[in-house]
Amino acid sequence: MTAALRWLRICHDTHYDYELPVELAHHVACLVPRSSETQLVRAWDLSIDPTPDEWLALAGPAAQALPPSQISEDPWGNGRITFSHSRVHEKLRVRSRFEAGLSAPVPIDPLASPPWEAVAESLRYHAGATHREAVEFTLGTELAPRDPALAAYARTCFTPGRPMAAAAVDLMARVHDDFQYEHGATDAGTTAVQALALRQGVCQDFAHVMIGACRSLGLAARYVSGYLLTQPPPGQPRLVGADASHAWAALWCPEQGWLALDPTNRVPAGLDHVTLAWGRDYADVAPLRGVIRGGGRVQPRVAVTVQPLDESP
Repeated sequence: MTAALRWLRICHDTHYDYELPVELAHHVACLVPRSSETQLVRAWDLSIDPTPDEWLALAGPAAQALPPSQISEDPWGNGRITFSHSRVHEKLRVRSRFEAGLSAPVPIDPLASPPWEAVAESLRYHAGATHREAVEFTLGTELAPRDPALAAYARTCFTPGRPMAAAAVDLMARVHDDFQYEHGATDAGTTAVQALALRQGVCQDFAHVMIGACRSLGLAARYVSGYLLTQPPPGQPRLVGADASHAWAALWCPEQGWLALDPTNRVPAGLDHVTLAWGRDYADVAPLRGVIRGGGRVQPRVAVTVQPLDESP
């Protein structure tokens, strides 16, 4: 990795205030941030209240340390944390904090790629396939399937013989222009086909539509979860918890690698984007999921703060 051009401090808080007491709970958290060629992670810390059962065996200062045995790796290299509670509790708070040093990605060259049809053909699975890490991301999933409606939507940008990267950037812009960002219009289970019909949603939906559209043409696209630095209005202080978790798409281009494109904001991912995890769709990288006994009906409260390191906390 080249020297970081920007350091950001991230704090991701998730709160559950249960309607009824929870007697037993098992959770999986996808909250371990990834390091990459353009992102360096340091000072990551995870705190959970009430303290999980596995932490209870620790004593003194070590009581806040995350037991290494509780961290595993999923098929895409994301860190996973499992934890359980066997004591009755009425609230749950999970806080992830870390610092990310970002360097600028190589700018996307829209014309430096073969025709998209050639890329799709190269990704057809066969013995000795050369792009094996990308091939599985051509397959449809429940939230981002391969579908005729999505393929038709993509073909307005992926015209015959067009360079793959140029078409991908164009599709990013089209999704942004065609869709209205609307909280509450969709939920975590909304599929790309449903979002396409609605023409509205949140960043998860924008990413799923773009991913599903590309997969429907035989291209490889993956879902990236993370955080976005948003700027407060001029003269106003940055609000704690005002930022939100974010999502975008990454498309495989043989000459340029994974092209990270943010259709919600109509920009390639850059120095404002902090990567947390990636997978086939949101279901692979949900920050927190679990099975509980009790609790009643409850919605989590999520607050994310992304702050330049040269600002006061």
